[in-house]
Amino acid sequence: MFSKNSALKWGGLFLIALVAMVLISIPCAQAQYWSAMPPYNLLWPLWSPVYSPADPLTGVATPLLSSLSGSTTLPVSPAMVWDPSLQFPWLLYNIPSVLGGGLTFFDPYYGLNPFPPPYLIDSGLPLPITLPLGYDLLPPTDIADFGPFVTQGNLSYALQYPVTQFGLPLSSLLTPAQIWGLPLI
Repeated sequence: MFSKNSALKWGGLFLIALVAMVLISIPCAQAQYWSAMPPYNLLWPLWSPVYSPADPLTGVATPLLSSLSGSTTLPVSPAMVWDPSLQFPWLLYNIPSVLGGGLTFFDPYYGLNPFPPPYLIDSGLPLPITLPLGYDLLPPTDIADFGPFVTQGNLSYALQYPVTQFGLPLSSLLTPAQIWGLPLI
């Protein structure tokens, strides 16, 4: 039989264990760097404040979009998504509405192409990628490696859709510093 002292000790240990679990789980929840974006399961960066601003009530990073398809209109451009089986993420851009709208993606080997790429479609339907275990904990993209790629993508986009024809100024495209949430200098 348990005595009153014994019950108090066990209750105290239970409370300490519960507090410890909460304190441990909060940093783990905040350690997520990527979120799977339906219907293709491409990874959306939670680490970028411009793509996933913090919810003012909870402080948790919340993606600007809930899904991503070829007809999505991006609220910011370029957006970044990543298939972790590939070395580099893609940059996504809105196609000017005068050309029918939709999305195009930029990769370092093939330049600008309609989104989604063919391997993400099967008989006209989305073909989601299989994500590796722990995909949400993969590290953020390194600005030193990927920053010049953003500049290259923005320039390619500006050449493909010139401001004189479509009214899309290069200055409206996000810079690497803005994507990584770096302060102005």
